[in-house]
Amino acid sequence: MNITRNLIVALFMTVVTTLLLGVVYPLVVTGIAQAMFRDNANGQLIQRDGKIVGSRIIGQTFSSPGYFRGRPSAAGSGYDAANSGGTNLGPTNKKLIDAVKANVETARKDNPTAPVPIDLVTASASGLDPHISPAAADFQVPRVARARGVSEAAVRQVVAAHTEGRQFGFFGEPRVNVLGLNLALDRERPIAK
Repeated sequence: MNITRNLIVALFMTVVTTLLLGVVYPLVVTGIAQAMFRDNANGQLIQRDGKIVGSRIIGQTFSSPGYFRGRPSAAGSGYDAANSGGTNLGPTNKKLIDAVKANVETARKDNPTAPVPIDLVTASASGLDPHISPAAADFQVPRVARARGVSEAAVRQVVAAHTEGRQFGFFGEPRVNVLGLNLALDRERPIAK
């Protein structure tokens, strides 16, 4: 009799906690997120002409010379959110050293005289970083300006307008959202055809 009672209590607690923590709690949290932080809860998607072109919080690949490029991605085949993660290669790993050297050589083709910023040749921890440093953006200005047929000063103005400061004035480093910058360039300084 005691075993039956214990079994009934155990099953009842399993059902109650499953409903409470598996259904009610997620619905409440989702409801609060949708009500208070709608943009954040939905992935901070960016639309252009009614079409979703990306997310403000997940990087994406740009290969055209008229666009700024983000950090290299180690996530799957590149900016693959389903395979988020770094390379897990240590600083003395030959594969990492060779990859960084190759990335430096590629970057030097665009701007042979300037020092290459580290964030243009190394992947972030998540592999999905949507930002680059202002130095990485400045490094790419000559290539982007040439491809768009505008002055470097004009491109630098757009970069400066899209450089975000430290969060709350002291967290992190200044950064530039690559997708936001490229969309602003398309709007303000379209590629010459």
